[in-house]
Amino acid sequence: MPRIALYPGSFDPVTNGHLDVVRHSVTLCDRLIIAIGLHPSKTPLFSVEERLKMVRDVFEPIAAKAGCAFDATTYDKLTVTAAQQHGATIMIRGLRDGTDLDYEMQIAGMNEKMAPEVHTVFVPASATVRPITATLVRQIATMGGDVTAFVPPEVTALLKAKLAG
Repeated sequence: MPRIALYPGSFDPVTNGHLDVVRHSVTLCDRLIIAIGLHPSKTPLFSVEERLKMVRDVFEPIAAKAGCAFDATTYDKLTVTAAQQHGATIMIRGLRDGTDLDYEMQIAGMNEKMAPEVHTVFVPASATVRPITATLVRQIATMGGDVTAFVPPEVTALLKAKLAG
């Protein structure tokens, strides 16, 4: 049976922290699905189409190099439901610090009750990317700051183009 993993998030934009989690995740599964959550209460910087293209452009080559099948999708229901719909038995969650762990442990426990066949796997962020969040990247970029240390080069270009127009 193939090991299918779902890595959910907003990916608005893709950061080096996301990249770090994906690099680790492709070694844990046969197929990795990036699932972009759509929430009506959030106003993303990038459209869903732009984010789907971004995650494919950045993550697909990493998965291919590792021999891991790759897909990207969206969802607007419970994350655990999205995992079930895609046949995922692994849910990838990146952790930066103890605050993330406390929050993610609660969610993992609730998900386990709803879908015991979906196992949450925590991937600790490498030390160099721990402080990076998409929220901070957006704030820095919208205020004219340099985000090149926090996002892949192709995302830097996308941010510049998005904010220039």
